[in-house]
Amino acid sequence: MTDRGYGSWLTQHALRNGQRTALVDDVGGAVTTYSQLETRTNQLAAALDANGVQRGDRVAMLLLNSPQMMEIYFAVAKLGAIAVPVNFRLHASEVAYVLEDSGSSFLFHSTAFAELAADATADNRRIQRSVMVPTLAERATTSGGDSAGDYEEFLAGGSPERVEREISHDDICVLMYTSGTTGRPKGAMLTHGNFFYNAVNGMGFDSGLGRTDITISAAPLFHIGALGVHTLPFLFIGAQVVITEAFAPDAWLEAVSRHKVTKAFLVPAMWAAVAQSGALQTADLSTLRSGISGGAPCPITVITALREAGMEFTEGFGMTETAPIAACLQPEDVVAHAGSIGRPAQFNDFRIVDEEGVQVPTGEVGELCVRGPNVFIGYWNKPDETANALRNGWFHTGDLAHVDEEGFYTLVDRKKDMVITGGENVYPIEVEQVMYQHPEVREVAVIGVPDAKWGERVMAVVVLTEGASVDADGLRQWTRGRIAHFKAPSEVVLVDELPRTATGKLLKRNLRQELGGPDAAVSR
Repeated sequence: MTDRGYGSWLTQHALRNGQRTALVDDVGGAVTTYSQLETRTNQLAAALDANGVQRGDRVAMLLLNSPQMMEIYFAVAKLGAIAVPVNFRLHASEVAYVLEDSGSSFLFHSTAFAELAADATADNRRIQRSVMVPTLAERATTSGGDSAGDYEEFLAGGSPERVEREISHDDICVLMYTSGTTGRPKGAMLTHGNFFYNAVNGMGFDSGLGRTDITISAAPLFHIGALGVHTLPFLFIGAQVVITEAFAPDAWLEAVSRHKVTKAFLVPAMWAAVAQSGALQTADLSTLRSGISGGAPCPITVITALREAGMEFTEGFGMTETAPIAACLQPEDVVAHAGSIGRPAQFNDFRIVDEEGVQVPTGEVGELCVRGPNVFIGYWNKPDETANALRNGWFHTGDLAHVDEEGFYTLVDRKKDMVITGGENVYPIEVEQVMYQHPEVREVAVIGVPDAKWGERVMAVVVLTEGASVDADGLRQWTRGRIAHFKAPSEVVLVDELPRTATGKLLKRNLRQELGGPDAAVSR
């Protein structure tokens, strides 16, 4: 076979591990073996081919997490086409933008998003066909082909014979759109080779991955974290993936126990919810050997709570553009090097440079640059943005960082989030980590807002724990006693919740605009 893409992983496992479980539908419990997954993705690929989807065509997905979503990813890969996962929490106009920008010609959407899909495609002349995929409730309450409606009927129309295409590691397989917190989202072009090397990088976390491992995919699979940290690497190695439609901490803990999950990935906001869940104290986590966090620094208080629950905890660093694994902090280093992202993954090189692109000395802050075979090849139809991000073989991340003598890298903030007050640089992450040490702080976001005297001043936006007694000024004074005065917030604002993207990332731009005025947002 000339297929060297990630669709071929299933073909190999169907031969080597055909009767082993590949996917489990969480609530209904439906099991798909590797042999069945190979057959179903062959059928789906053939059906797409019969409907005109060719190499390089874009197939969009507006879907809740489901085994069917993973089938679509793999079927599209087998055709040499390009999957375009879409954030279903976007407004219809934003979904329409992604569909138009990607030039998608085919759309799969959950039945729950029928209205959103209709609104987003109302003026779209490229979408030739859309197919509905059932929600978990629909899959769990009915049986047979009728339970899946359009999707199963569409899949059944394809031949189970393997569709063979000549596919290389250099071919684009996924357009993963960035969150677009500072403007229109950009489609990161990820290749089959990116996913292959990412899977190998993923095997370097803690004790590694084996085919007897079980993970649970609860974060949205339209996001690179859920797709790339565990789901694809587990299917690469021939292990088992439990897929749950949405995340709720108590239900997640129950599912971990019921499915005997061995390793799990969540973003920090999700881990914080697990750590604060009353069910954590009674949950059976005897099989859960390790947890991995990524997407943002995880507060040390959350790490401590999870370790006390018996979990080996690891942090990783990555981005959509690195598919995503770029660095990891191993369990033995999590406490001693709290706040660090660890060391580069196996196939990655890091360097830290100044504004002129010159590497800075050890310990000094500069922009983190990454090089490796898991790094994307550019932004879809955006040559200027691509040229700015990829320079001389290095991906310029936009993250400010420093490295110590032992090779541990620490992010100090996004370049756009750094606060300059009275000529002093203040890195919000540093202030946030101090404030997280207060027992009544549940969440905190530090931003810079305009100030007539200092240019900018430091503001902390805080969500307190339930029943907290500290007030805003008390928290400000508490922080001032634990950090340099110029770094301490001059104002603390208490809120019920922080604005986040669907994947849990803080929307600091929204906070700057709401609390600092429009100029604060525009200037970033």
